[in-house]
Order: sequence, then structure tokens, then C-alpha cells
Amino acid sequence: MSDTLQHEDEAVAERQALAETIAREGGRVALGYFRDRSRLTVDRKTSGQDVVSVADKEVETLLRKRIAARFPEDGLLGEEYGLQDGTSGFRWVMDPIDGTSPFVFGIPAWCVSIAVMRGETIVAGVIYAPTTDELYSARRGGGATLNGRPIRVAETATLQTGVLGLGANHRVPSRVVSGAIERLLDEGGMFIRNGSGALMLAYVAAGRLAAYWEPHMNAWDCYAGFVLVEEAGGWIVDPSGWSALMDGGAVFAGSPGTRADLLRIAGAEAT
Repeated sequence: MSDTLQHEDEAVAERQALAETIAREGGRVALGYFRDRSRLTVDRKTSGQDVVSVADKEVETLLRKRIAARFPEDGLLGEEYGLQDGTSGFRWVMDPIDGTSPFVFGIPAWCVSIAVMRGETIVAGVIYAPTTDELYSARRGGGATLNGRPIRVAETATLQTGVLGLGANHRVPSRVVSGAIERLLDEGGMFIRNGSGALMLAYVAAGRLAAYWEPHMNAWDCYAGFVLVEEAGGWIVDPSGWSALMDGGAVFAGSPGTRADLLRIAGAEAT
């Protein structure tokens, strides 16, 4: 390995390590609110189903502070406080609490999601689920782990033998989701929706779900999950096809045996 490539790999590894540390730290803060929800204040964003809590804001503030202290020239993109450009070529893409609706209602299906980009490539991703103390982590070319142990997608799973993780929101017409569900069920498949797309992508990487589909997600919800799935041996539809980073787009990811069926069942409805 040339000195330049080694230096670049070390730069990514340092950021992955920091992402793991601050995901746990932010997760502890969020877990404190989750266990005592009387302290939560919740505001609506675009609708009654699109909410933000004081915990979301506090955790993202913490993540930004920790990143800026270590890598002050890196760019930042977070769900709550938007884009801050950097000069290093690295950008952090984070969701302080993915699954805010489950979080505020006391359902343990939420996580902290942090991705690191170098240029336009996602090079590392960390997803931490505080309620189960599960830390999913991946680095481009370095594999994927769960609490330090290697993980792989369910390599023989299909949509008929496994479970499809499904996401839905009001940014797309209801028929997009209902039509795909009808086709899936008619072909012997089954689905689950827990309210956190990032966590369900991590479950794909860990072999728990066969695949995941959502007709529209934002980058902070899925970028960490993308690299996890790929490094665990799965496939994704590259988000470079989105119109722009800030616009978001359709998310497809899964084990090898799900690709053709998922793209057929959901693809036509997702465009």
C-alpha cells in the first residue's frame, strides 16, 4: 500500500472510531430521555407524524461538538441542524435519533446513525441501538461488525423465505406502498415496519431481515446503513442516482437473492 493510500485509510479508520465513540455517548443521552419521557418536549415538523424532540436536538448538538473538536475542517450534515460545509473532503451525515416516533411513544425501535463520506463516497457507517446496546459498524473495504464481531447478510434469503423491512412516510402517495405490499403478500412474502429505517438496514446487514425498501428516505436516515449492508455482502441501489444529496430518494437494499424480486415488486412504484 502506498503512503498516500495508507494515510487515507488511517483517516477513515480514525473517523470510524470516533463515530463509534460518539454514537454510544449520544445514545446514552437519548436513552436517559427514553427511560424518563416526562422530560421530553416534542414539536411537530411537517405533520403530526413528523416530530422532533428535545433529545434529537441535544444529541445532534453533542455529535457536532465532538466531531468539530477532533476534525474541525470536516463538513457536517444532520437532520436537525442541516448542512455545514467543510474543507477537508470529509463530511459526516448523521441522524441523532432515527425512529423519533417510536422513541417518543416508548417503543424501543430507534437508533443513532452516523455515516462518514469522503467526497461523494460513503466510507464508514455506525448505527447504535441503545436499548439493546448493539453497535453496528462498517468501513469501506473493512467489513461490517456487530459489537466487534463480523456480520453477514442472510445470503440464501429470498422475499419468500425471509422478511422484508418496509418504510413509509407522507412524502409519497399511499398507493406506492400499498401496491408493493399487495404484490409482496400475493407472492408469499411478509414485511415488518418498526419505524426506524436505519435500524432495519442494520438488521439486513446482520442477516435478520432479507431486504429493506422505502420509497423515499433522507441521506441521514440511510447512508450509514448503506455501507453496512454492502460490507456485509449485500446489495444496494446507489444513492448517486438521487437528484441531490439534500433531496433524498428511494432506498433498496438486501441479500443477494432478493434483488430481482424487490426491484420488480417495488421498483416500478418507487419511481
